[in-house]
Amino acid sequence: MFYLIDVEDFIRVEPKLFGLPTKEAVEQQLKETYAKYFDKELGIVVAVAKVSSIEEGIIIPNDGAAYYKSKFQLVVWRPEMQELVYGTIEEITNFGAFINLGATQGMIHISQTMDDFVSFSKTSTLTGKSSKRSLKKGDSCLARVVAISYKLGELKIGLTMRQPGLGKLEWIDEDKQKAIKATKFALKKEEKGVKKK
Repeated sequence: MFYLIDVEDFIRVEPKLFGLPTKEAVEQQLKETYAKYFDKELGIVVAVAKVSSIEEGIIIPNDGAAYYKSKFQLVVWRPEMQELVYGTIEEITNFGAFINLGATQGMIHISQTMDDFVSFSKTSTLTGKSSKRSLKKGDSCLARVVAISYKLGELKIGLTMRQPGLGKLEWIDEDKQKAIKATKFALKKEEKGVKKK
């Protein structure tokens, strides 16, 4: 889930940014400081949304940097159990697939990629035995978060695509078209039954 978080903190602006206007220097420092920043409570920082105020700077002896008390907003993503996530397959392995979720990466075990017996091929694809559906690098998918781990301060996300309405986007479209055809067929069959009476 995405959140907009208000933060008030002292920002340490490095000397290399002293030539810039104060607001620009603070914004640049915030972007550098929070690039790929992760905290279990806060989440993953996606972007610095805006800087709303910057107070007078102070210099601490023997540091060389300037400190500015600032108020700013961060866009963060905090994964939640059962959340639906969209991503692109980044890597296929013999045990599953890694999906780029934008802010981080998630992993789908081979048994959770589709409702079928799945095998790994030499061409780095996962293929369903009965359905003949295949999953490869670059495929866009919709998955559900089923596991979140914070071991050793590192975020790990487990995903599944074995539920209705999940999987490779082409599979979802195919399933919708099949459902529409089945519904139309059932309605026609019902109409014929009513006419006979």
